[in-house]
Amino acid sequence: MTLDIITADCLAPLRHGFFGRTGGASSGIFAGLNCGAGSSDQREAIDINRARVADAMDVAPASLVGVHQIHSSDVVTITKATTERPKADALVTATPGIALSILTADCQPVLFADAQAGVIGAAHAGWKGAVNGVLDATVQAMVSLGATPSTISAVIGPSISQSAYEVGPEFLDEFLAEDPNNARFFAQGRDDRYQFDLPSYGLACLRMAGVGHAEWTRHCTYSDPDRFFSYRRATHNREADYGRLIASIRL
Repeated sequence: MTLDIITADCLAPLRHGFFGRTGGASSGIFAGLNCGAGSSDQREAIDINRARVADAMDVAPASLVGVHQIHSSDVVTITKATTERPKADALVTATPGIALSILTADCQPVLFADAQAGVIGAAHAGWKGAVNGVLDATVQAMVSLGATPSTISAVIGPSISQSAYEVGPEFLDEFLAEDPNNARFFAQGRDDRYQFDLPSYGLACLRMAGVGHAEWTRHCTYSDPDRFFSYRRATHNREADYGRLIASIRL
């Protein structure tokens, strides 16, 4: 089955993609292209799925590099293909032939490129990572490799949308404590609940970091179960686990 790969014109001509769940070897609640080794899916299926992604990215499986994600602002610089997964939430490289990858299931997958400088990045930006500065840290790590913020394009891939992201008052209070202007990312929900606009917050963080272009693909992971995995949807459905989507970019 053909893979479902979402691309963005602003990242062209670099090979990249936000992969949907279509076209994978996993079954059951993981049906499709589950690339999360941290899930309880069969390892053989995950390896097949990752090999299909690597093939789509035109790299060997060992060159599809990722990290052990911990909702931090930590960024690692990759200089060679490796199967090691250091604890971090973003990767950058200036080395051709390496495909950087990030796993998500509602959090923001963000792909970065300064095609002029030959520097790329990928970040996992849930609300914790975004508040802690992972997007700005990714830009700064790219700058250390020769990129210029104004020539960096950044794209947020499929993420949970505001209409599906209900949060409590304590969540709002945390964002207001960080910056009162963050109120603009919240809409009143039912009773004392609020609806948080994670992609808009991510775009604001990217613009504050000085990137020349930032956009969201406008795909909601929660509301499209045929196309995307979603942690929150799996939780609401009382499922035992959930699949992970992959996003990747290479020079």
